[in-house]
Amino acid sequence: MTQPPQSKGFLQTQARDAAAALRNGWRVLLQRGPSQVQFWFIALVIGIAAGFAALFFRMGINALQHTLYGVEDVRLLHSFAESLPWYLILLIPVCGGLIVGFLLHYFTPDARVRSVADVIEGAALDNGRVEQRAGLVSALASMITLGSGGSSGREGPVVHLAAVISSRVSDWIKADGVTGRDLLGCAVAAAVSASFNAPIAGALFALEVVLRHFAVHSFAPIVIASVAGTVINRLEFGDVTEFSLRPDEALQFYVELPAFLILGLVSGLIAVAFMRGTFWAEDVANHLQRKTGLPRWLRPAVAGLLLGALAIFFPHIIGVGYETTSAALTGELLLYEAIIFAALKALAATITIAGRMGGGVFSPSLMLGALSGLAFGLIATAIFPDVSGSQTLYALAGMGAVAAAVLGAPISTTLIVFELTGDWQTGLAVMVAVSLSTAIASRLVHRSFFLTQLERRNIHLAAGPQAYLLAMFRVGKVMRPMDHENSAPQEKLLTLVEQGIYTDTNATLERALPIFENTGLDYVPVVQLAPGDGPPALEGALFHVDALKAYNRALAATAAEEHS
Repeated sequence: MTQPPQSKGFLQTQARDAAAALRNGWRVLLQRGPSQVQFWFIALVIGIAAGFAALFFRMGINALQHTLYGVEDVRLLHSFAESLPWYLILLIPVCGGLIVGFLLHYFTPDARVRSVADVIEGAALDNGRVEQRAGLVSALASMITLGSGGSSGREGPVVHLAAVISSRVSDWIKADGVTGRDLLGCAVAAAVSASFNAPIAGALFALEVVLRHFAVHSFAPIVIASVAGTVINRLEFGDVTEFSLRPDEALQFYVELPAFLILGLVSGLIAVAFMRGTFWAEDVANHLQRKTGLPRWLRPAVAGLLLGALAIFFPHIIGVGYETTSAALTGELLLYEAIIFAALKALAATITIAGRMGGGVFSPSLMLGALSGLAFGLIATAIFPDVSGSQTLYALAGMGAVAAAVLGAPISTTLIVFELTGDWQTGLAVMVAVSLSTAIASRLVHRSFFLTQLERRNIHLAAGPQAYLLAMFRVGKVMRPMDHENSAPQEKLLTLVEQGIYTDTNATLERALPIFENTGLDYVPVVQLAPGDGPPALEGALFHVDALKAYNRALAATAAEEHS
């Protein structure tokens, strides 16, 4: 039976289209395949390097704690510190703070430790680059801080240290912005994976927190680097989880889910209190430093003195705090212990960060969340014993909820909790708590701890590219100079300058565009400000249409990258 003419024509058309697609695919493979393979190889190398950087950073902290405190198993540091003389517990953080203060004073311009916020800024505004010298010094300072009793986390310094590696590679290969950001994501993913033995969460953390998009083109190299970082971790520590849970972890009744909704709300408020308390403490410390004339190199030592005094009575605040977190997850603490330890850990982490000693906020938020969740669970199960599961399930959910709210990363934090504990059966409770905590916290701060840090520096990334792209363009790059064939008349420009209507050549479009809105002009003069009280020198004119074109091109490029 012969085919109808219409069917035959349809099949021929489909065959031609398929052949054309194959030819085009082969041509793309020949033209771009080797470069893509080469890029994946670079991603693998960066993943291995970042994995080793995270491993050496962790081993360096362990070596310092072993040397300074004399503990054999650093996982039991808090218990061991209870037997040490009080003056050692007091003096070790002070000495560590002094060393950190000198390092930051002499080798960074602002005596400030670099962290995840700076990596996010580098991804958005600096073509995937971060400060390299300051980053290396910050990593060393944070290692000393955590090794000498600072109460913060190791993930922030490790993420920035990995970003230094990718920035160096990007400079070597002269990578453009898209490639630089992808390599930065690879380094971050590998560092997080190597730190927590969490390859899935490491990849998603890089996409969700640092790059802040889920572009398909960046997924494969980031996953390759993340797996490489995990392999580095497992070669040293084996395929083990950071925390071990009791075997009876399970959600007993679906009627218990409303309790986890309430836990999510409470966790979100706790996270907001922790973040705002940290920023308030930083403002207070800045004010006191100005009023007293305290040298900036002495500020970490003062913070170390406060930490040491606190640790004499509560040594569980020393270091990352995984021993206490494990105790919370296994229900080994009483209600009053969980509440007091949570409050003291938040205070200690605030002192460490506000005192500019270094370290990150992820590990403190895990500990704070686990303790808060355990306290909530002990209360909830005591009130409703007949419809409640294990109290430690609340600790697990609280750990994820507080950390997710602090990081502004519900997806990757949920996965990190699963991979840290190896327990995938309690996902319903964790997801419910995480969703509510991040929803609450994101309304009360600028999305996360890191983005709020940047907002406090007048770097507006929380609202998205439409808010921060204007800050990337200098007026001098967009203006029309005086010798331009379509520049504005010099007489009108000079008249506007006399009226005080002009913009500086070094200003950004973020500052220049409001001038057009306020004056209704089509162009404004661009001047070079003279030192002192000298008159400004006319350089050219910034046209409203040119500024809008530059902004639109940047928006289009960002959208193309995020959807590629």
